[in-house]
Amino acid sequence: MTQAKVGRAKETLMKRTVLALAVTALALGAAVNAQKSTTVHPGKAGSPHVRTEWTVDSGNLSIEYGRPSLKGRTPGKDIDPYDGREWRTGADEATTFKTDKMLMIGAVHVPAGTYTIYTIPTGGTWHLVLSKKTGQWGVPYPKGEDLGRAPMTLGKAPAAAEQLTFSIQDTPAGATLHIDWGTTRASIPFTVG
Repeated sequence: MTQAKVGRAKETLMKRTVLALAVTALALGAAVNAQKSTTVHPGKAGSPHVRTEWTVDSGNLSIEYGRPSLKGRTPGKDIDPYDGREWRTGADEATTFKTDKMLMIGAVHVPAGTYTIYTIPTGGTWHLVLSKKTGQWGVPYPKGEDLGRAPMTLGKAPAAAEQLTFSIQDTPAGATLHIDWGTTRASIPFTVG
């Protein structure tokens, strides 16, 4: 093989490698698009309400919730979530979760649709509760309306969150829903489809 042919072969290989890396980067980036947050209203008691949206593995998800602030209070002591009690996981209206694809959150099969999110801290962990009842004020908790419950993993938030914050993080197996407040992070993995 001549020096010119070797050079062209290397150049072709380099172009293919760069193209493959670019396609891979785009595919990975499409798994969870950056969240988009929109202010819904300022809140009746001062907690702003937002709708946060994500695209996860071709599924469109949104969470609409009130973002209470700690204001020097300690969760579980001075403010929700209290151990053993259902919490609306937000402020004012119940927190609304929408998906246009079937999900598997923990061990809960979640058909495409609209649900209400509650959480229950119990004995050092939290449980995510998806309720079939929607459109209500955040309290009282609608007993008998659960789609399902799944245990969450508790850990330390990467940065203290003065306001309650929902986020979704891409993972090789799907994604993880995080709920941060104060220094606490409650997390649960899920898959789409």
